[in-house]
Amino acid sequence: MTHTYNISGMTCSGCEFKVKSKLLQVAGVTSADISLEKHQATLQMSTHVETATLQQALGSDGKYTISDADAATTVDASQNWFATYKPIVVIFAYITGISILAQSSAENFDNMTFMRHFMSGFFLTFSFFKMLNLKGFAESYVMYDVIARAIPAWAYVYAFVELALGIAFLVDFNPLLTNSVTLVVMSASIIGVLQSVLNKKKIQCACLGAVFNLPMSTVTIIEDGLMIAMSALMLAALL
Repeated sequence: MTHTYNISGMTCSGCEFKVKSKLLQVAGVTSADISLEKHQATLQMSTHVETATLQQALGSDGKYTISDADAATTVDASQNWFATYKPIVVIFAYITGISILAQSSAENFDNMTFMRHFMSGFFLTFSFFKMLNLKGFAESYVMYDVIARAIPAWAYVYAFVELALGIAFLVDFNPLLTNSVTLVVMSASIIGVLQSVLNKKKIQCACLGAVFNLPMSTVTIIEDGLMIAMSALMLAALL
């Protein structure tokens, strides 16, 4: 008998190999075809194996989760979207709120100052999550970033570039240079994101490192596009 399952948590070919090895150790599983791109596993079984047994084989730490792809779901689309992207929504809400509060003592609200604070919060927060598992982030990032694919070391450097940009925006260091670097770096980053989304590749977004299993989507495009737009506006105001 053949069953198809959804697998979440895989970010690289190494994960693909680990999942396959673990599932093949389950009694009753005779073969396993794992697709990193589709995040699915097609298992041949000599006898039926419960999904809970397969999950137990993958581990209870939550890194890899398995669910029956054949089972129908009635989850509301809007609820499912929010559940998936809740970490990003909450983070953006926090950064926006803090950026507004940072000007609470000023007589007049200044858009340029707001954007500088917002970009500082964005880069500092996102770099923090990448630093929690730098290797995991790098393994995900090289799957779609055009520079990292050619120069894998860039995946590690990129996290520190974000940290440096966050600090630069925070202390208002050389605004012309800081915004120029941001515009170039984020413009290069969005190329791989656009390619992945347009080609409908089902891969993990590395924006929050390997901490959250977020799929690559238009949300990622909006993130990068927002940074590009803000840096371009600030450059236009400086020139």
